[in-house]
Amino acid sequence: MTTKPQKKNIWQDHYTRQAKKEQYPARSVFKLQEIQEKLNILKPGQRVLDLGCSPGSWLLYAAKVVGEKGRVFGIDLKPVTEKLPSNAEAHVGDIFDEAAAYWARIGTGFHMVMSDMAPNTTGDTTVDAARSFRLCEAAMEVAARHLVPGGTFVCKIFQGEDFETMVAAVKHRFGKHKIFKPQSCRKASKEIYIIGTDLKKEASRNVGA
Repeated sequence: MTTKPQKKNIWQDHYTRQAKKEQYPARSVFKLQEIQEKLNILKPGQRVLDLGCSPGSWLLYAAKVVGEKGRVFGIDLKPVTEKLPSNAEAHVGDIFDEAAAYWARIGTGFHMVMSDMAPNTTGDTTVDAARSFRLCEAAMEVAARHLVPGGTFVCKIFQGEDFETMVAAVKHRFGKHKIFKPQSCRKASKEIYIIGTDLKKEASRNVGA
């Protein structure tokens, strides 16, 4: 009995090939690119903090947009092995560790905090969504400490029973919010992005604000 060969995932191959062609380590770059094209939240000269930055696609893209007068810092449990431009740097660490030495170097006064973090998945969508929600909560706390009033927060979350809670939290802290699923996300994926813009002054714990 002969079996038909499996069809290649043309959709995935397209984004993977395009990322390689444009010299990005992962196709996730197109998610940020789509967000940028829709909302224009990255600006030249900005300071940007990238949470869950490995393998480095978002770092590289943000560094390109903010330009030489801007600065992009990244944090991830895994190292970034890509060569980064002079206006970007990556640190290995856990965002839950508020006492980590790199926080002193990174500082505050960011115009944008972005998180493409995802938990280690279990296959149980309820568990995975709960873990994703916890990461989003942590990311938003980082944003509150490091964003300037009026700043922007971008966060990936897996849709689940806590999704509306996270949307409400962003709505409470930011003047505007947007829910957006880039076309470059896998169609079957539960991931979606919540974008908060215009951080309210009373919601900022940035000591320099």
